[in-house]
This record gives sequence, C-alpha cells and structure tokens, in this order.
Amino acid sequence: MDFMPDPLQPVLGGDAPFDATADEIETRAELDVHLAKNTLAGLCVLGLRLDRDPPDLTGVDVRETMFVGCHLAGPEAEIDLIRRGAHVIPPFDERPYPTHPALLYTPEDLSAGFAGHGFAGMFDTLVYQHFVAHGGAVPDIREALSQRLHDAGIDNALGKALNEWAHAHGPGGAIGIMGGHAAARGSDPYRMAASLAQRLAASDRLIVTGGGPGVMEAANLGAYFASRTAAELGDAIDLLSVAPHFMDHDPYTATALSVRRSYPLADLDVAGRLRHGGLALPTWLYGHEPANLFAGQIGKYFSNAVREDSILRLARGGIVFAPGWAGTVQEIFQAATKTFYVTDGPSGAYVFLGTEHWSGLPVADLLRSLLARSPHGDQSGLVVVTDSLDEAVAALSQ
Repeated sequence: MDFMPDPLQPVLGGDAPFDATADEIETRAELDVHLAKNTLAGLCVLGLRLDRDPPDLTGVDVRETMFVGCHLAGPEAEIDLIRRGAHVIPPFDERPYPTHPALLYTPEDLSAGFAGHGFAGMFDTLVYQHFVAHGGAVPDIREALSQRLHDAGIDNALGKALNEWAHAHGPGGAIGIMGGHAAARGSDPYRMAASLAQRLAASDRLIVTGGGPGVMEAANLGAYFASRTAAELGDAIDLLSVAPHFMDHDPYTATALSVRRSYPLADLDVAGRLRHGGLALPTWLYGHEPANLFAGQIGKYFSNAVREDSILRLARGGIVFAPGWAGTVQEIFQAATKTFYVTDGPSGAYVFLGTEHWSGLPVADLLRSLLARSPHGDQSGLVVVTDSLDEAVAALSQ
C-alpha cells in the first residue's frame, strides 16, 4: 500500500482539508459531467458499470485515464481504451466483496443477510469465509491483488470520510479506545469504556476503535449514544448483557440489532454517523469475531498491518487503554514508537483505565521510562493511570 496517499493527514493536523475526490469519478452522474467536456484525461474512474447503457467513449480524451474495477462493454471497448492511452484494471469476478469500494461500510452493510439467514448468511461472514478459503493471511496471487485493491479503496474512502468530519468539526486529533476483545457486555471494563466514549463523543471528539467486540464495541456503543443520556446507555448495556460473549455469534448479533432498533438514529450524513458511533477499523483476519454494529462508519480491511497502523496514526488526540492482554500491550508499544519519534506529529495522553489491572501489568512504568528519553523531549507526563472517568476526560481534553 506504499503507493497510496496518506488519507489521515487532514485530521492529523493539516490546515487545508484534503480533497480526496478531485481526480476521481465514482458515479455515473460525475462521469457524464466530464463526458460533456469530452475529456477524462488524467482521471480515475472507479467501479462503474459501463456495460449498462454504455457511454460513447470513442471521441473522448482518455490519455492517462485509469479505469479501476469498471465493467466495460466487452473486450473491444477495453482494447480501444488501452490503445488510446488509458490504463484498465478490470474487476475481479466472483468475489463477495467490492474490489474498489467507494465508501466506508456501515453496520447495515456488514449485517446484511442476518435476517432470515443468521450469522452464517451475513455479508461480513461470507467475506470472511471467502478470505479463509483463499489462504487467509497468505492468499493466492489473484486474491492478494483483489484484496489490495479493496484495501486501497478503503484507504481512499477513509480519507473522504475524515475530510467530512474535519469540515464539520475541525481537524483536531481523534481519540483511540483500545482494550480486551473478550470483555463481556455488562462487565465493569465494558461499562467504563462505553461511558467514557459517550462523554467524549458528546464533546465532538472522534472515537476510533479496532472494530471488534469487547471494549471496542463498548466504545463505539458509547459514541452511538452521544446525543442520549447516561441512563439510556446503561439501559442499552443491560439489554446487550443478555448475550454477553461474542463467541455466541447469533444471539450476540441479534441483541446488537435489537438495541439499534430500540434506539434508532436519525438519517445522518457521514460526519453525523462518525459522531454517533465513531469510526471502527476492523480486519477480516479476525473475521471469526462478530461485526461491531454500533460504529458509525467502518473501514474493514483485509490487511491487519495497514489497519493497525491507520488506527494509531489517526489517534493523535490521545489513546485510552482499557484492560486487555497481549494484543493491547502490543498496541501500546506500537503507539509509543510513534510518540517517541513524533512520527505523526504531537501525541495526546495515554490513559490507562483500571489501576488494578495495569498495576499487574506494569507497562505504564516502562512506558514512562521510555518516553522520558524521547529525542524530542521528556514525554513521560503523557501517561495517566486512573479509575476516574473525570480524570480521563481531563487528560484527553488538554
């Protein structure tokens, strides 16, 4: 993915919004505007069905035009475009996922098929089954190319979504919330993460998670309730706790959908969805885990490495670490490397929720010693260990 522009830069501190769509055509209406000018030169046409009511491209300037994942009106049309200077990357057939998604996913997208078919019939599950059948983390070459095109599309869609957030709320750093995927619904870590996320989202802070269950679901749930009361959030958690463990796929998913129906959102634009649910960046590498259905926008990747780096690059307003184990500890020091070298700009606080848990895993002490030696100055003061949501909010508000 090294060839991709950095879609996170506008929210990470750039002054000017990033125009992710200036050179891209993603709808037939946009295509018709350019066809009226008789040129597509230098543009990128993404995922259009040009085999249906095919446009007349014979007299159109297509020098250096890229047609990515488009269905063309037969091989002759493809050959003609290439002869006249275009680059054609055809769609991959028989894939259950789009090879170049123009938008981030929504909970409705991932859960499509659950009604009537259960967890096994969901879009999210079908993509995971395809992923496993084609080699999982080590796919065959055709599948690898298809997955990388998909993830490039998610990168691009993420840039557009963050640009809309920046237009609505400014370019302040997002806040990452991480922690154990096994935290049961209704548990203290789950409730604490949800309550903290609700307070931060209500203050127009963008909540970012890894899009899995446990603490990650709790954080997106809290953001989903940004415009509701703490009591309503508590009631929703009580409803969810009937199916506490994500291993019980069908009841776990069914209760999430039921809570969404009980507490529906208005028809929101992308920025509104990001405020009410936050952003989730999961991966099909962990596709055995049920989809997180409370995130407002979901950038689901095949590449776990790209996904993890994107979360940490984006969370420059601070990171909350709720109780977790090996995966969470790994993320702590991935984030610390960025802060130590100021790789992506200044860092917000590192808030460790749960003093008992983190005293048993003394990573905070090691982190302070490490950050005190940063070549950019002592940053050990960023580390906060607390059981207080008020103290956590204060640290993340600096």
